[in-house]
Amino acid sequence: MKISRWLTSIALFALPGLACAADLDGGRLSMLWGVPFAGLLLSIALVPLFAPIFWHHHFGKVAAAWGLAFLVPFAVVFGPGVAGASFVHALLAEYIPFVILLTALFAVSGGIYIRGNLHGSPGLNTAILAIGAVLASFMGTTGASMLLIRPLIRANDNRKHVAHVVVFFIFIVSNAGGSLTPLGDPPLFLGFLKGVDFFWTVGHIYQETLFLVGVLLVLFYALDSWYYRRQQEVTPQDPTPDTRDIGFDGKVNFALLGVVVALVLLSGFWKSSVVFNIAGTEVGLPGIVRDVGLVIVTLTSLWLTPKKVHADNQFGWGPMQEVAKLFAGIFLTIIPVIAMLKAGLNGPFGAIVAAVTRPDGSPDPAMYFWATGALSSFLDNAPTYLVFFNTAGGDPAVLMTTLAPTLAAISAGAVFMGANTYIGNAPNLMVKAIAEDRGVKMPSFFGYMLWSFGILVPLFIVMTFIWFK
Repeated sequence: MKISRWLTSIALFALPGLACAADLDGGRLSMLWGVPFAGLLLSIALVPLFAPIFWHHHFGKVAAAWGLAFLVPFAVVFGPGVAGASFVHALLAEYIPFVILLTALFAVSGGIYIRGNLHGSPGLNTAILAIGAVLASFMGTTGASMLLIRPLIRANDNRKHVAHVVVFFIFIVSNAGGSLTPLGDPPLFLGFLKGVDFFWTVGHIYQETLFLVGVLLVLFYALDSWYYRRQQEVTPQDPTPDTRDIGFDGKVNFALLGVVVALVLLSGFWKSSVVFNIAGTEVGLPGIVRDVGLVIVTLTSLWLTPKKVHADNQFGWGPMQEVAKLFAGIFLTIIPVIAMLKAGLNGPFGAIVAAVTRPDGSPDPAMYFWATGALSSFLDNAPTYLVFFNTAGGDPAVLMTTLAPTLAAISAGAVFMGANTYIGNAPNLMVKAIAEDRGVKMPSFFGYMLWSFGILVPLFIVMTFIWFK
């Protein structure tokens, strides 16, 4: 990918000063350092709307430009050591593991073809969304999304209105469904690595999850039924021919999916003293084994999956390339924003940190829910989870017991509100790209937010008064 060229160039530029790198103190930063991040978000939101052809061909260059707009001035002001160390940390500790896991799930799920012609009635669509919600907590929101989005779109390819189906799919499968285990969503996996019990989330936010998913399924069924009953909604000729049976091709990828889950779990349970320090970033042996294993799984899937399966699935790397390039820019430009948040009361975002604490000094679960969720809507929800995890004390034993309502609020906010925008969670952007690649006219960045703010935010308000007050 071209994005790797400019990432490598930046690394080479910064290498001479890495030996003197120091930790980035967010309290010393001005909010102006967040401008490149805001600029990238606005580019993702506006450029596809006003210059779609330009965006389609040059979105990687736009992401690279904003990344350089942050990193070059940052290196000039703070020195190449600090800039290089920050870059390497974002690359090795966050971006590379993130992209490798997404690529493995994308390749493996793309190698499974659900054979047969499903007919996209309201009942069937609702059932697929419900199945996806269950799968998301066991194979990750990315895995469940990539497995089911293609057959769901194919099932509805003879209908006029399909965008709402994909929007609710993002709400339910790509986000809310992944809230019950650390396998479901990256924030919960980071909590697991910090010491939160594997089954803690399923025991403490299952009621919130059942409420959110259940209400969304009911709303979707009502909306989809209204569309389905309209005249000329279903075309006389179904583009996908009927077949006698429903089945799976590329079954070997189910085994490979199990390997992916095992590797992720292994990296969490395996404690090793072998640690490599690379420019101030510690890379542990379990993480290396996991990432190398995931690369092998990806290559094995591509090797063993019959070409016909990929052809039937209309498998292509376009959506993965878009996510990789855009999130490279996001992970880079987000560096100062996360640092400012980590500075707590002493940083530029001190007001946000102060807002989650009651006058008596105790944490306010409702404010933690909304602060974590609001930032997770636009920042990467994994580091945002860690920021508020540490703000609440960072002791997993205390957070799982005495402060259990606070940890539940942080977990729910990070996972649920990732559905508020296309960039709140990586699968959102991937699902959107796949849908558009198959001719579905998806809402714009702000158009999607009208859906999420109109449907999800009222539900989050209700949840606040029931569970997080």
